[in-house]
Amino acid sequence: MARFFREEEYEEDRPEKPRMFGVTEVRGPFYSRSLTTHQALQDILETTGQFVDGLKFTGGSYSLAARSSIREIINMAHQHNVYVSTGDWADHLLRRGPSAFKEYVEECRGMGFDMVDLNSSSIRVPEETLLRLVRMIKTAGLKARPQLSWKFDPAEVPAGGDRAFGAYIAPSPQKSEIVEDVDFLIRKAERCLEAGADGIMIAIDGAELPTDAIAKIVGRLGLDRTMFEALDGGAPEWFVGRYGPRVNLFVDHSQVMGLECLRGHDVGGRRRHRASGGGGGPSYFLF
Repeated sequence: MARFFREEEYEEDRPEKPRMFGVTEVRGPFYSRSLTTHQALQDILETTGQFVDGLKFTGGSYSLAARSSIREIINMAHQHNVYVSTGDWADHLLRRGPSAFKEYVEECRGMGFDMVDLNSSSIRVPEETLLRLVRMIKTAGLKARPQLSWKFDPAEVPAGGDRAFGAYIAPSPQKSEIVEDVDFLIRKAERCLEAGADGIMIAIDGAELPTDAIAKIVGRLGLDRTMFEALDGGAPEWFVGRYGPRVNLFVDHSQVMGLECLRGHDVGGRRRHRASGGGGGPSYFLF
């Protein structure tokens, strides 16, 4: 009888968790107007958890829930060997000052988060400050991941030869114009990685994928240290078709099964689920 599924091929392309490549991080169902029920998230993890590596809270959604509720969601993800990322709430905390951000990082660790995201397009801090934030997160025992885009306000890009040496030039007043500078992004990403960042999230803006820029990023930074947003319908297929099953992608939770099929793996009955596991007061995040 012919064999249609070969375990050795699956293991070569997509090893067991925790994975260093071929990582799938999902945008949780609480991304929209309200937090998901715990049962809905449990259903998602029980059906697709073996293919999911990370769960990202987005839009500060966890700031709307009590501490006990957030802990329960984080524990549920950990039971399925899924790491949990904070999403972009750090942007809000930075406006309250360095002490508030440090308290935020400490509470993230206490609540069980694994990773703190830093969206450099939103926080708009000098590059040296971004590097200090990365080091602060690492010192607290958490993973740090900056999110970068190659679209910058002209005031953010150092002038002339200063760019190559990472010099910080005080920004001029913000303009509405944006520039695309993939070399500036790569240099900034390299400095973040040198400061201890555990990876770089690359934001994809617009409907058309900048293929040349993405190729340059992959060539300089490598697939293992980058994760690409692939929330648009055709993006996962494009990334896997261009870079193979080992590319790290951030997708919506509804795209997981389709992405796994694109990676070339059997998601049917032959592969069994391997997950390891089956009121508090208001949180600090409430402002």
